[in-house]
Amino acid sequence: MSSQDIPEKNLPAARETTHGEVADEQHPFADPGLPPHEHRVQDIDEQAAKRSERSVALLFTLSMLATVAFIAAFVAIPHDKAIYVFPIGHLNALNFALGVTLGVALFAIGAGAVHWARTLMSDVEVADERHAIAADPEVRAKVHADFKQGAKESVIGRRKLIRTTMFGALSLVPLSGVVLLRDLGPLPEDKLRHTLWSKGKLLVNMNTNEPLRASDVAVGSLTFAKPEGLEEEDHAFQNEIAKAALMIVRIQPDDIKDKRELEWSHEGIVAYSKICTHVGCPISLYEQQTHHVLCPCHQSTFDLADGARVIFGPAGHALPQLRIGVNDEGYLEALGDFAEPVGPAFWERG
Repeated sequence: MSSQDIPEKNLPAARETTHGEVADEQHPFADPGLPPHEHRVQDIDEQAAKRSERSVALLFTLSMLATVAFIAAFVAIPHDKAIYVFPIGHLNALNFALGVTLGVALFAIGAGAVHWARTLMSDVEVADERHAIAADPEVRAKVHADFKQGAKESVIGRRKLIRTTMFGALSLVPLSGVVLLRDLGPLPEDKLRHTLWSKGKLLVNMNTNEPLRASDVAVGSLTFAKPEGLEEEDHAFQNEIAKAALMIVRIQPDDIKDKRELEWSHEGIVAYSKICTHVGCPISLYEQQTHHVLCPCHQSTFDLADGARVIFGPAGHALPQLRIGVNDEGYLEALGDFAEPVGPAFWERG
């Protein structure tokens, strides 16, 4: 649609052309001035402006729908589902859906903003003189006035449909990132508080893979144990042994200083978590004369004759003790799980 097709009464007043300066010997590089301003169809026809407004609103609405589709795809599509996309080939359906929907959501916002700026915002050329960096009150007042003028020329106040859909699109798009936080991994729930140990579960020697009898543990010896039924071939072996690994030490009952430790032991046989409470290293060094165990990573030292309390190093708390007993066949067994989480402290400890 050209200006010749618009009724003359709808045409804006003619804008004066800024003529350039004439070059002379003193000013060989003259300011050429600005070319005559050419009005767009939307500037002279409100119906065309309305069509552009609806187009921008449609793009923003498309962005909102794409964001909703992104969230729906994340919830509904299985993470292991595959689809065939020509000519790319087989793709993970969830990744493909998330990529497409998020791409459409972002593209639609960008395209809507560009279309808005090119068709509805003012495109009048403005020349401004250079000025000093430090602004005086008059300049600041001019900046504020220019900002208000720019806001007015953006028509955001008058084009309510654009404003509403734009705010809706910009409000929904960040939800895509929030939803992705759920994909960082399974929720921990209370798994950090529990291990495979439970009442009646036998203590199995890590070296022989045989259940331990009380008679197998000599005074001054150090034995490592795991829960009955946990095998190295199991898929979750590393995760479970990292919480359930035990140190078995036999101490003369008269040498045990902590009352609860003595009650939770069997004839001086005590069972403590092997996982250091500093950063989770496996403890493996035992000094039978002092009953101290040492973490080889950062030298945290625990007194197994006094509730495995920390006597040196950066560890923050004592090693958790496992209450043990003996079954009818003479095998050592757990009488429950650890009373507190094993390993390094975490935010829900206690």
